[in-house]
Amino acid sequence: MKVERVTPRSTYRLQLHAGFDFNAAAAVAPYLAALGISHVYSSPYLQAVKGSMHGYDVVDHSRVNSELGGADGHARFCRTLGANDLGQVLDIVPNHMSIAGRENGWWWDVLRYGHRSRYATYFDVDWNSPEPKLRGKVLMPILGNHYGRVLDSGELQLLDEPEGPVLRYFEHELPIDPESVAGIQVDGLASDPEALHQLLEKQNYRLAYWRTAGHELDYRRFFDINSLAALRMEEEEVFHATHKLVLGWLAEGVLDGLRIDHPDGLRDPRQYLERLHDAAPRAWIVVEKILAADERLPAEWPVAGTTGYEFLNRLTALYVDGSAEEVLTRFYAAFSLIDEGFAEIAYQCKKLVLRDLLASDLRRLTANFVRVCEGNRYYRDFTRLAIGEVLAEFIACLRVYRTYVRAGEPPSPADQQRIESAATEVKARRPDLDPELIDFLVSILLGRHRGAEEDNLVARLQQTTGAVMAKGVEDTAFYRYNRFIALNEVGGDPGRFALGPETFHAAMAAAALAHPGAVLATSTHDTKRSEDVRARLVLLSEIPDDWTAAVLSWSALNARHRRGGVPDRNTEYHLYQTLVGAHPIEADRLLVYLEKAAREAKVHTSWNAIDDVYESTLREFVERSLADPEFSAAVEGFVRPLLGPGRVNSLAWKLLTLTAPGVPDLYQGSELWDLALVDPDNRRPVDYELRRRLLGEIDGLAARDAWARAEEGLPKLLLVQRALLLRKRRPAAFAAGSAYRPLPVHGPKARHAVAFSRAEEVVTVVPRLVLKLGGDWAGTELELPPGSWRDELSGAVVEGGRRPLAELLGGFPVALLARG
Repeated sequence: MKVERVTPRSTYRLQLHAGFDFNAAAAVAPYLAALGISHVYSSPYLQAVKGSMHGYDVVDHSRVNSELGGADGHARFCRTLGANDLGQVLDIVPNHMSIAGRENGWWWDVLRYGHRSRYATYFDVDWNSPEPKLRGKVLMPILGNHYGRVLDSGELQLLDEPEGPVLRYFEHELPIDPESVAGIQVDGLASDPEALHQLLEKQNYRLAYWRTAGHELDYRRFFDINSLAALRMEEEEVFHATHKLVLGWLAEGVLDGLRIDHPDGLRDPRQYLERLHDAAPRAWIVVEKILAADERLPAEWPVAGTTGYEFLNRLTALYVDGSAEEVLTRFYAAFSLIDEGFAEIAYQCKKLVLRDLLASDLRRLTANFVRVCEGNRYYRDFTRLAIGEVLAEFIACLRVYRTYVRAGEPPSPADQQRIESAATEVKARRPDLDPELIDFLVSILLGRHRGAEEDNLVARLQQTTGAVMAKGVEDTAFYRYNRFIALNEVGGDPGRFALGPETFHAAMAAAALAHPGAVLATSTHDTKRSEDVRARLVLLSEIPDDWTAAVLSWSALNARHRRGGVPDRNTEYHLYQTLVGAHPIEADRLLVYLEKAAREAKVHTSWNAIDDVYESTLREFVERSLADPEFSAAVEGFVRPLLGPGRVNSLAWKLLTLTAPGVPDLYQGSELWDLALVDPDNRRPVDYELRRRLLGEIDGLAARDAWARAEEGLPKLLLVQRALLLRKRRPAAFAAGSAYRPLPVHGPKARHAVAFSRAEEVVTVVPRLVLKLGGDWAGTELELPPGSWRDELSGAVVEGGRRPLAELLGGFPVALLARG
């Protein structure tokens, strides 16, 4: 018997931490219910590292985070949600755990007992490292200097505790294997470097300088974060040990659904999702899966869909004027002196992170591939160097986060095509590499050569490519390629410029059939820029000549503030776009953002090699520029005419999100204007008192009057509540299986409108390219389905048939029509 899945009507993301705990979240529940939300969507709240601001660094899956209020606080929170008729969705982290300090009992046990620990198989540790010095040991790259220097410095302390001796190095603590101290007096060892060294050599870990991690780490991490060790979630025992509490909440009805963080890091995502579905068949499960523009979610996965980045990027591109692409591309190359396209920069950045940040992952893959080649007489003479180069090139040329080939099963046609295309590009880029070795790798990845080592290579490589894509593209190339940063968003392709209404409608119609329960997102805790920043930035594509002239003028003004060639023109161009998108922005927020952007770009400075001189010079440039009244006035004068149109775009995006096929998600605070940049900026405290007050003022308020108070964000709040309440009153119009039909628009301004119906019961009408439109809908009409229609926003009633868009959008920038 098929079990019906519980699908939220809408979700509202809350970021929980010590400063916004269960009690604070519970206090927001009545407001969210009044707003029309059906489900609170909580950030991870299992026990995380002390002071965690996000919850993705779990240390104990059996407990609720004590800093949020623990089990009692969680119970009160859940009761409050129930009392307000709110369901709950939880974000969970199956890929990794934090290993910082002794809070993670499993990892502490592994460090104490090594492969003798019952948890040794829980973590993805290479106990048989190709490096003799690491066999049977875990590399712990926590030292601020070389091991010998730290040992001589006396910074390592031995503490005698009831459960056995503990090694302390500043904030780091490590257990001592009991077998290693049998018959040894611990007192005094710390003052004898040689004796302490002999003791440390007997441990199940190897202390090392932190810089060794990139090349020698022998456990899989979350991307390049050493303190987040990957779990072997493919083991059923690990699955149940990490999911017992969450599955209990699902069974009890405390939770209705789960958001699965980073499934691409798992060895077998399908196996994991099937196991999860079998354990909780009614749960609404969505996956944080980043899809390329031409990629589809694997049909075999028993999930409702993704967390919505493909929708977010389609929406942004829909509001980009494609006619500006040539002008902006040419100007960017001339101004920044960067003429490479995004695909080339992405390739270079993936090679960079493979060489530096993720070199240890490549080293382990190379060792695996070497063993495969050694076992085959046709390939045994290929050197480790050549094998590593082929792997690196293949990973850099793969255009998706990962493929999903499973041992013993034929690859999907899509995966086969992607693997073969990547190999073709490797051969074209690197004719010096032996094509026979490249073909051998392809045959292994396609399952034509099987064996334990071959199967392991396929699984490991697929786990690695997603990390390389995330670090190389999202966290490097997106900060280097600044042609039009509105497009530099998670899951996006800045090399693709614009999207027409027909393509958007086709994607929505396909989503209505394939994944009607997927998330529709516009802002998230991971977006580089909030929806309102992007909604303003896309306007620049409508005025490319004005924009480029302004940039040249600003750069000339600020030449007097530049020192030693800092900033370079690419960084300067990034700065000007950021100023326009986020204006007005405080200097402190902007400086934090630019520091992060510069380090992520890894051109002049980076997180692992901070250039203090460059960063201080960049800060001085920004501070002097912002303090320059002439420059500030110029930016203010340029942005002022964009404020209203940017807000129109924001309203259009929000209405499209609330009515398109899927489950709309509101990121905390985004029901009002929110000009936020990337983390930590996008996790700022939300003023819920203001939102409660404004929500109380919109009951019965005419949309035209709300628009008159646009500065307060009232139009957005009004739109959100009325659309959500309409979804609540007419669930059938938005349910899975409800039809999505684009509505015809006729006339000279037809390309400026996007309109569709849901189940012939609800109609959405929004403008696009609003600067060029200039509010002039003359001669342009929408074909409304027959019947009488009421605008839920303005209250106007209109009859079906051809209606002038000037009439439908005369009193408010967007229209939400309900039949009858």
